[in-house]
Amino acid sequence: MPTTARDLTLEHFRWIGGHADAWAIFRDAKTLAAIVAALVEPFRDERITAVCGIESRGFLLGGAVAVELGVGFVPVRKGEAVFPGDKVARQSSPDYRRLRHTLRLQRSSLGSGDRVLLVDDWIETGSQAAAVRSMVEECGSTWMGCSVIVDQLTDVPKNALGTVRGLLTAQDLPPCES
Repeated sequence: MPTTARDLTLEHFRWIGGHADAWAIFRDAKTLAAIVAALVEPFRDERITAVCGIESRGFLLGGAVAVELGVGFVPVRKGEAVFPGDKVARQSSPDYRRLRHTLRLQRSSLGSGDRVLLVDDWIETGSQAAAVRSMVEECGSTWMGCSVIVDQLTDVPKNALGTVRGLLTAQDLPPCES
C-alpha cells in the first residue's frame, strides 16, 4: 500500500486523451495531505512568509501549503479576470504548448520583508515561474524557489529559477497511453 507522497501521487495520476490528469489527488484526503506535507518539507526552515500559486491548481496547492506553513497565500491570476487593486503583471515566455500567459498579482500583497515560495502541480518550461519570480522581486520580496509535484525542467531554466523541488520527475510517470 503506497505511503509516501511520491507513491500516492503515482497511484492517483493518470493520462486522459494524451493529457496529464492530476485532479484525483485533490479528491483523496490522505493523498492531498501527504503531498502538501511533502511540498512544504524542503522549505520548512526557510522562514517563508508568503506562498504564491498560479491559477488554478496552484491556488489549491498553494493555499494548502500556506496553511501548513502558517503564512498567507498570494494568488497569481491568468488573463483578465476580475482582480481589484494595483497589480504587477508579466507576460510569460511560451510554455510547453507555445502559449504566452499574462500573469498578475496584487502589488499590495507582497513587500520588502517577504520570503516567497511558488507552489504548483507541474513545472515544464519554467516560463510562468520565471514571470512570477520577476513580479515577486519587483515587489521587493525575496524569491525562495518553487515546490512542485512534477518537475520536468531541464538544467538551464532550473538554474535560472534557483531552488526547485519536485516530488517526482516527468520520467517517473507512467507512459502516456493516448
